This record gives sequence, structure tokens and C-alpha cells, in this order.
Amino acid sequence: MAPISIPTSSRLPSSLRLEATHSNVSRTLSRLSRSSLISIVLDWLDEPNQALSAPYLLDPEDDEYPEDGLYPPASSIEELREIYTDLQSRKGSKREVVDRIIEGDWRDGLSLYQLAMADLQYLYDHPTSQKWSAYRIVPLRTPSSNAEAETALGVDKESLAVPRFHPSTFLQQLQAQVLPDVKAHYNFDRHKTLPILILRIFMLYSPYNTDLAATSSGGDRLSANSDSSRTLYIAFPDASPHIFISRSQSAGPAAGAAAGESKSLTSLIVEGIPKALSRPRERYTLKPTSLSTRNLGELVHRRGSGRDNAVGGGWSVYADPKKAVSPLDTVLPTPPASEGDEGAAAPVGAEAGDARGLRKRAASPATERVERAAKRARRVAQARFGDTARVDDGKGVERVDIVIEDPFVLETRREVALDRGNLTFPPSDDGDEWPQGRERSREPRTGRRSAVQEILNQERDEDGTQMEKAAGGRWRPNVRLTFHGTHVFAGVRQLVEQGVIDGERMPGWMTGEEGVTIGAVRHGRIRGHKGSGI
Repeated sequence: MAPISIPTSSRLPSSLRLEATHSNVSRTLSRLSRSSLISIVLDWLDEPNQALSAPYLLDPEDDEYPEDGLYPPASSIEELREIYTDLQSRKGSKREVVDRIIEGDWRDGLSLYQLAMADLQYLYDHPTSQKWSAYRIVPLRTPSSNAEAETALGVDKESLAVPRFHPSTFLQQLQAQVLPDVKAHYNFDRHKTLPILILRIFMLYSPYNTDLAATSSGGDRLSANSDSSRTLYIAFPDASPHIFISRSQSAGPAAGAAAGESKSLTSLIVEGIPKALSRPRERYTLKPTSLSTRNLGELVHRRGSGRDNAVGGGWSVYADPKKAVSPLDTVLPTPPASEGDEGAAAPVGAEAGDARGLRKRAASPATERVERAAKRARRVAQARFGDTARVDDGKGVERVDIVIEDPFVLETRREVALDRGNLTFPPSDDGDEWPQGRERSREPRTGRRSAVQEILNQERDEDGTQMEKAAGGRWRPNVRLTFHGTHVFAGVRQLVEQGVIDGERMPGWMTGEEGVTIGAVRHGRIRGHKGSGI
């Protein structure tokens, strides 16, 4: 009689195995380099991990096993460890190691715990493989009456409460928020270099947490014909009221048509995290901070527990504990002298009438002006950026989207006529105003809207009345700036040092001191969307 599987709300166990022919198994192993793959296998063979990653070994009581296979099974863990140690010491192809794992030593399949270790190793080897978004954990006001409890609670801006985090309790509460037809496997791991705790969530669309979750042929394994799966990462920085969430990754045959499902699944997790952190009469919610990047180190720098998360750009000199500089000091800090500054001490014995009679050739006035301008540009860049935005600091942001929402200021009607050609304007007392009936739309009428524009449009709808009143009905052009590169703010600093950008008149948000990658500039100041706090 076939076994009966009952739907359950529990999560997938770490011991549950995926068949060796599963597409997710070969994909996960093939992404790793040969050295990382062998290192992971040796970790599987360690004594603490053998219960969840046991290999296929030769049974000494089984005399009928054919030993002429391509990868004959080892007789013990020690023998298998010696085989992979020998593979690590000599050269070879990665395909050889993958085939030995799938067809030989782990022919019965890999457990979810083993796949989690391999996925996290790939994340450590490729730190920019995931795109992260930073969220802030904020407390909600405690309802004072039953009527207020039924309504949506507002954010308590005066409270300094921070939720206590216990991994086991958090996973139990988070599993309760996941849909009943979705089964997830959770795995915590401590980052090797950064002060964060990473939670990997692997999800399957099934109401069962056994091998029948994917119509397996039998045993404690998942079938190769299972539906698409999802992998999501959540990072918890130490002593910080922020969390970092990655985009959901799809795998399997339906990965190409699962973009909408991935967004819904990510939204479900984002909604479930504050509920899992909440307790009776201590409710929390997540607020986006307008900071998204592939550099996890930059997120820790901007939203971690250090002092640098509130002082960017030139203000970073106040966060250095070695300098012990306070913004309350009456004497302003002197920036370090740049190379080539005047006033350097002359070498001993270098006089005009020495025995050799050497004289330094006098520079031309044009060359002196160029050198002075270059030196001033470097000093301005040092003052505006401080110790940040260095090319080799490892804290680069690869994309910044800014929308300018300030009204266009026109000084005289003559300049308007020169700019607009043959346009005629009715009499008006204020030459700055755009003519009645000629106000241009701020939104493009054709074309596909980007996700950044949608986010900013939602916020504009919330406080659009105040914006229109402050603008005075003047014309506001649709100006959007997008910066691309491996390190956007380091590139801006180089342009300031080269004199391409005027560092003295440059707005502060171009130095990265606001710590956002998506924002709108209003009245000369940047403001992040959806409660970034700026």
C-alpha cells in the first residue's frame, strides 16, 4: 500500500535529500570553482556534519556489489577524505570533481544542508552575486483602545525599542507567515569577514515536507521533475536596527516565467519578518531606506552598527576614532596636505649659488595656473569627500537613480524667449511662471515606466498637494539622473579632482553623504522614498 502524506505547516528538514539528477544539484555544484568545491566536500566529511551529509560507502556485508564501476564507493570516511585531499593537492578539471560527487560518493542525492553550504560558499566567493536592499526595523505605537487596535498603527518615532532576536523563535514565527502550500528550508551561517548573520531560505511549492513534495519515486529524496524553487537571503547585521534582503532567485524549468511570483514571494517575506520579530504589545514594521546595492560591505558600512552610517562624505572625519575630532570644536580640522603643496621644506644645501650652479627652470604662467587649479581641485575633493569614495575601499555602489523635482527658475522673460524660440507669452507680472495652459507634463506619455519612476510616483501622490503649493505653479521639467559604474561616488570624486565637476558648487548628495541610491531632489535637498528618514 502506498504511503499517505498529510499536508503540514512545518518546514523542510535539513536531512531531506535532492536526487543526484536534480537540476538544482548540478547547477549549484557547477557554479563553484574546483578549489571551493573540494573545500566544501571536505567540510561535508567533517564529523559534526556527517549526520546531514553522509556519503555513499561500501557495505562490508554486501558481497554482491560490483566493484568495477567508474567511481567505486569508499569503505570509510577516512579513505574518502584522503581521496579528496589528493584531488586538492593536484591539478585537474572541475567536471571531474562534480561527476565524482553526483555519480559516485553522493549518488543517493545531496541533502538540503549540503546545498545550503554550497550556495553560501558561492556567495562568499562572489560577493556581488546578489542585489541587496536595506530595511529599517521601526516600532509601532501601542494601541490605547480597542478601536485604535483595529486600525492601522502608526510608527512610533519617539520610541527607541529594538526587538530581541533569537534564531529558533524567529524561524518558528516566520514559518507561520509563509503560505501553507509553500515549504521552506532555513539555514543560518555566520559571514566569514563581515559582522552579519545570513539566513538562507530555500522554498518549494508543495504542501508536504517529505519526499512526496515533488512526487519522488521513493525514499527520502526530492524528484528531478519538481517545480521551480526560490532562494532568498536575509542578512542581520550585529547591533543594528536594519536588515538586508536579497532578491528572490528562481531555479528550475519555470524560472523564466516566474518574475511576478518572485516579487510576490519577496513581498510576503518582507511582510512576515516584522511579524516574526514582534511580540505582544511590541509591534514592529519594516521601512525601506532607499539603499540598494550588490556590495554587502557597503550596506554594513552605511546601515551597520558603526559611526559611519550617519556621517558620509566630508563628514566622515568626525567618525574616525583615531582623529578624535568633534564638530563642536571651535577650531576647524585642517585637511591633510596634498601632494605638491607649496611650503614644503627645501633640501639641505640647496642654495642658489652652490658649486654645481643648478637652477630650477621657472615654470610658465600658464603652467602655474594649471598646477594651482589642479591642486585646488584635489583639496576641494578632500574637503567634500573626506576619507570616503576611494576606488580601492571596497564600498562601491554600482547604480544611483535621482529625480530632480525642483521647479525650473526663469529669471527674465527675455531668457525664456531665447530658450523657447518663437513662443509668445501673455502678459504676466511674474516672469518666472510658465504660461497658463502651456504647463508641460512631468511624466513621459509613451514608453515603459521603470520601477524607480513607479516608486517616486507613489510618494509624489502622497504629498503632491504640498509640492504643487511650494512650486507655485511653475514648470517642473522631468529630469532623471542615473549613474552607473563599479563605484559611482569614487567616479564622481575623480571628476572633481580632475576639475570636470565644480566641487564647491556640487550638491551634497553627489558625495554619497546621504547614503541612498534612490531619491528625489526637492528644493536642492535629496529625499529618499518611503520613509528613508532623509
